[in-house]
Amino acid sequence: QVQLVESGGGLAQAGGSLRLSCAASGRTFSSYGMGWFRQAPGKEREFVATISVSGGTTYYADSVKGRFTISRDNAKNTVYLQMNSLKPEDTAVYYCAANYGSTGRRESEYDAWGQGTQVSVSS
Repeated sequence: QVQLVESGGGLAQAGGSLRLSCAASGRTFSSYGMGWFRQAPGKEREFVATISVSGGTTYYADSVKGRFTISRDNAKNTVYLQMNSLKPEDTAVYYCAANYGSTGRRESEYDAWGQGTQVSVSS
């Protein structure tokens, strides 16, 4: 089992940056691929980025490719999402998720979810 808590959300101007963190409890963090998803008001939750167990493989949604970077520090049981060149369209609640043994781009592949952190980007 793993429990996840997101932090680092807030308000940013278009073109600015934010860094989200996801802290995991327990001692099994290094067995999980990790992902970030987001959900804007009135829209479905969508895939943002994922990273493999070792951190050697990453995938990004086309909408954030080149602007966002996912990374992990297994020694600290933490995954990060560095968000640069923010756009108003990035406004959403961002969720961290854990996928046992793999990366994943679908919600159904994930075993545990955090409660989310709000990111708001003004124009």
